[in-house]
Amino acid sequence: MTQTATASGRRLANQILDLIREAKFEPGHHLREQQLADMAGVSRTPVRAAMKLLCELGIIETRRNQGFFLVKPYDEIQRISIDVPASSDQDLYEQLVRDRIAGKLPESLTQIEISQRYDVDRNVLSRTLLRLSEDGLIARNKGHGWSFLPTLNTDVALSNGYRFRLMIEPGGLLSEGFQADKSALRRLRQQHMFLISHPDILGVDGRQIFDTDASFHETLAEFSGNIFVLQSIVQQNRLRRLLEFGSYTNKQRVREWCGEHVEIIDAVLDGRMAEAAEMMRHHLQSAYENVLNKVSKISKAG
Repeated sequence: MTQTATASGRRLANQILDLIREAKFEPGHHLREQQLADMAGVSRTPVRAAMKLLCELGIIETRRNQGFFLVKPYDEIQRISIDVPASSDQDLYEQLVRDRIAGKLPESLTQIEISQRYDVDRNVLSRTLLRLSEDGLIARNKGHGWSFLPTLNTDVALSNGYRFRLMIEPGGLLSEGFQADKSALRRLRQQHMFLISHPDILGVDGRQIFDTDASFHETLAEFSGNIFVLQSIVQQNRLRRLLEFGSYTNKQRVREWCGEHVEIIDAVLDGRMAEAAEMMRHHLQSAYENVLNKVSKISKAG
């Protein structure tokens, strides 16, 4: 197998293997890139890379101008798993976020301070800082060093964020201008069912789980027809990346909120908007209580 495959590509290949086993696909089954991308919540490019890994293992084959097709029956790949090497970049990314949430890091610090504290080389540090910046978690200072953005790591700030969302999101579902794209909702539903049925949620990239969560809320906000509702939820999701980064390792809770999302999606698809709004209110209240509990535990552990 190619040694240059990324860790995320290998994880995605394992997710496709899980899908093949769960669906009990037989040899000759056409594995469509777009369908897999929709279910995994990614673009077609990483799916294509993952499929090439599976081709190298002889599990699937590519047919010119036709796509990818299953070669081995599902019962012959029960024990096949692609090794996912540890990523220094990912480890540093998660450690920085966890330590910031726990109050172990100041708001602003330099690359030298980070390098000395975590004993990482310049290339790993540069890539990690770039990724944190792209995710809206840090920003380069005008003069020297980096600062976390925003510094919302108190129960009061977290409470305000969820109270704001409780006012905005249920109301958005009842907006006069609300208009749902049912095809988009069905794709969103597929992404959630993929996570619900996944045998090992902890094996899924935390960013993918977060993006599935964020996409659900932003999609419904967009359907409200009110640009201010959408902008506020997009901003809230940026803030949540910092505050709630560690809350996606609870396998049972991920399945619970995915199920709650699916119920809301189904209500919207059926036109039961008042019921969808009430379910959204209950969902946000439950999420708020669970996140507060998680943050409290992390703070005590620090």
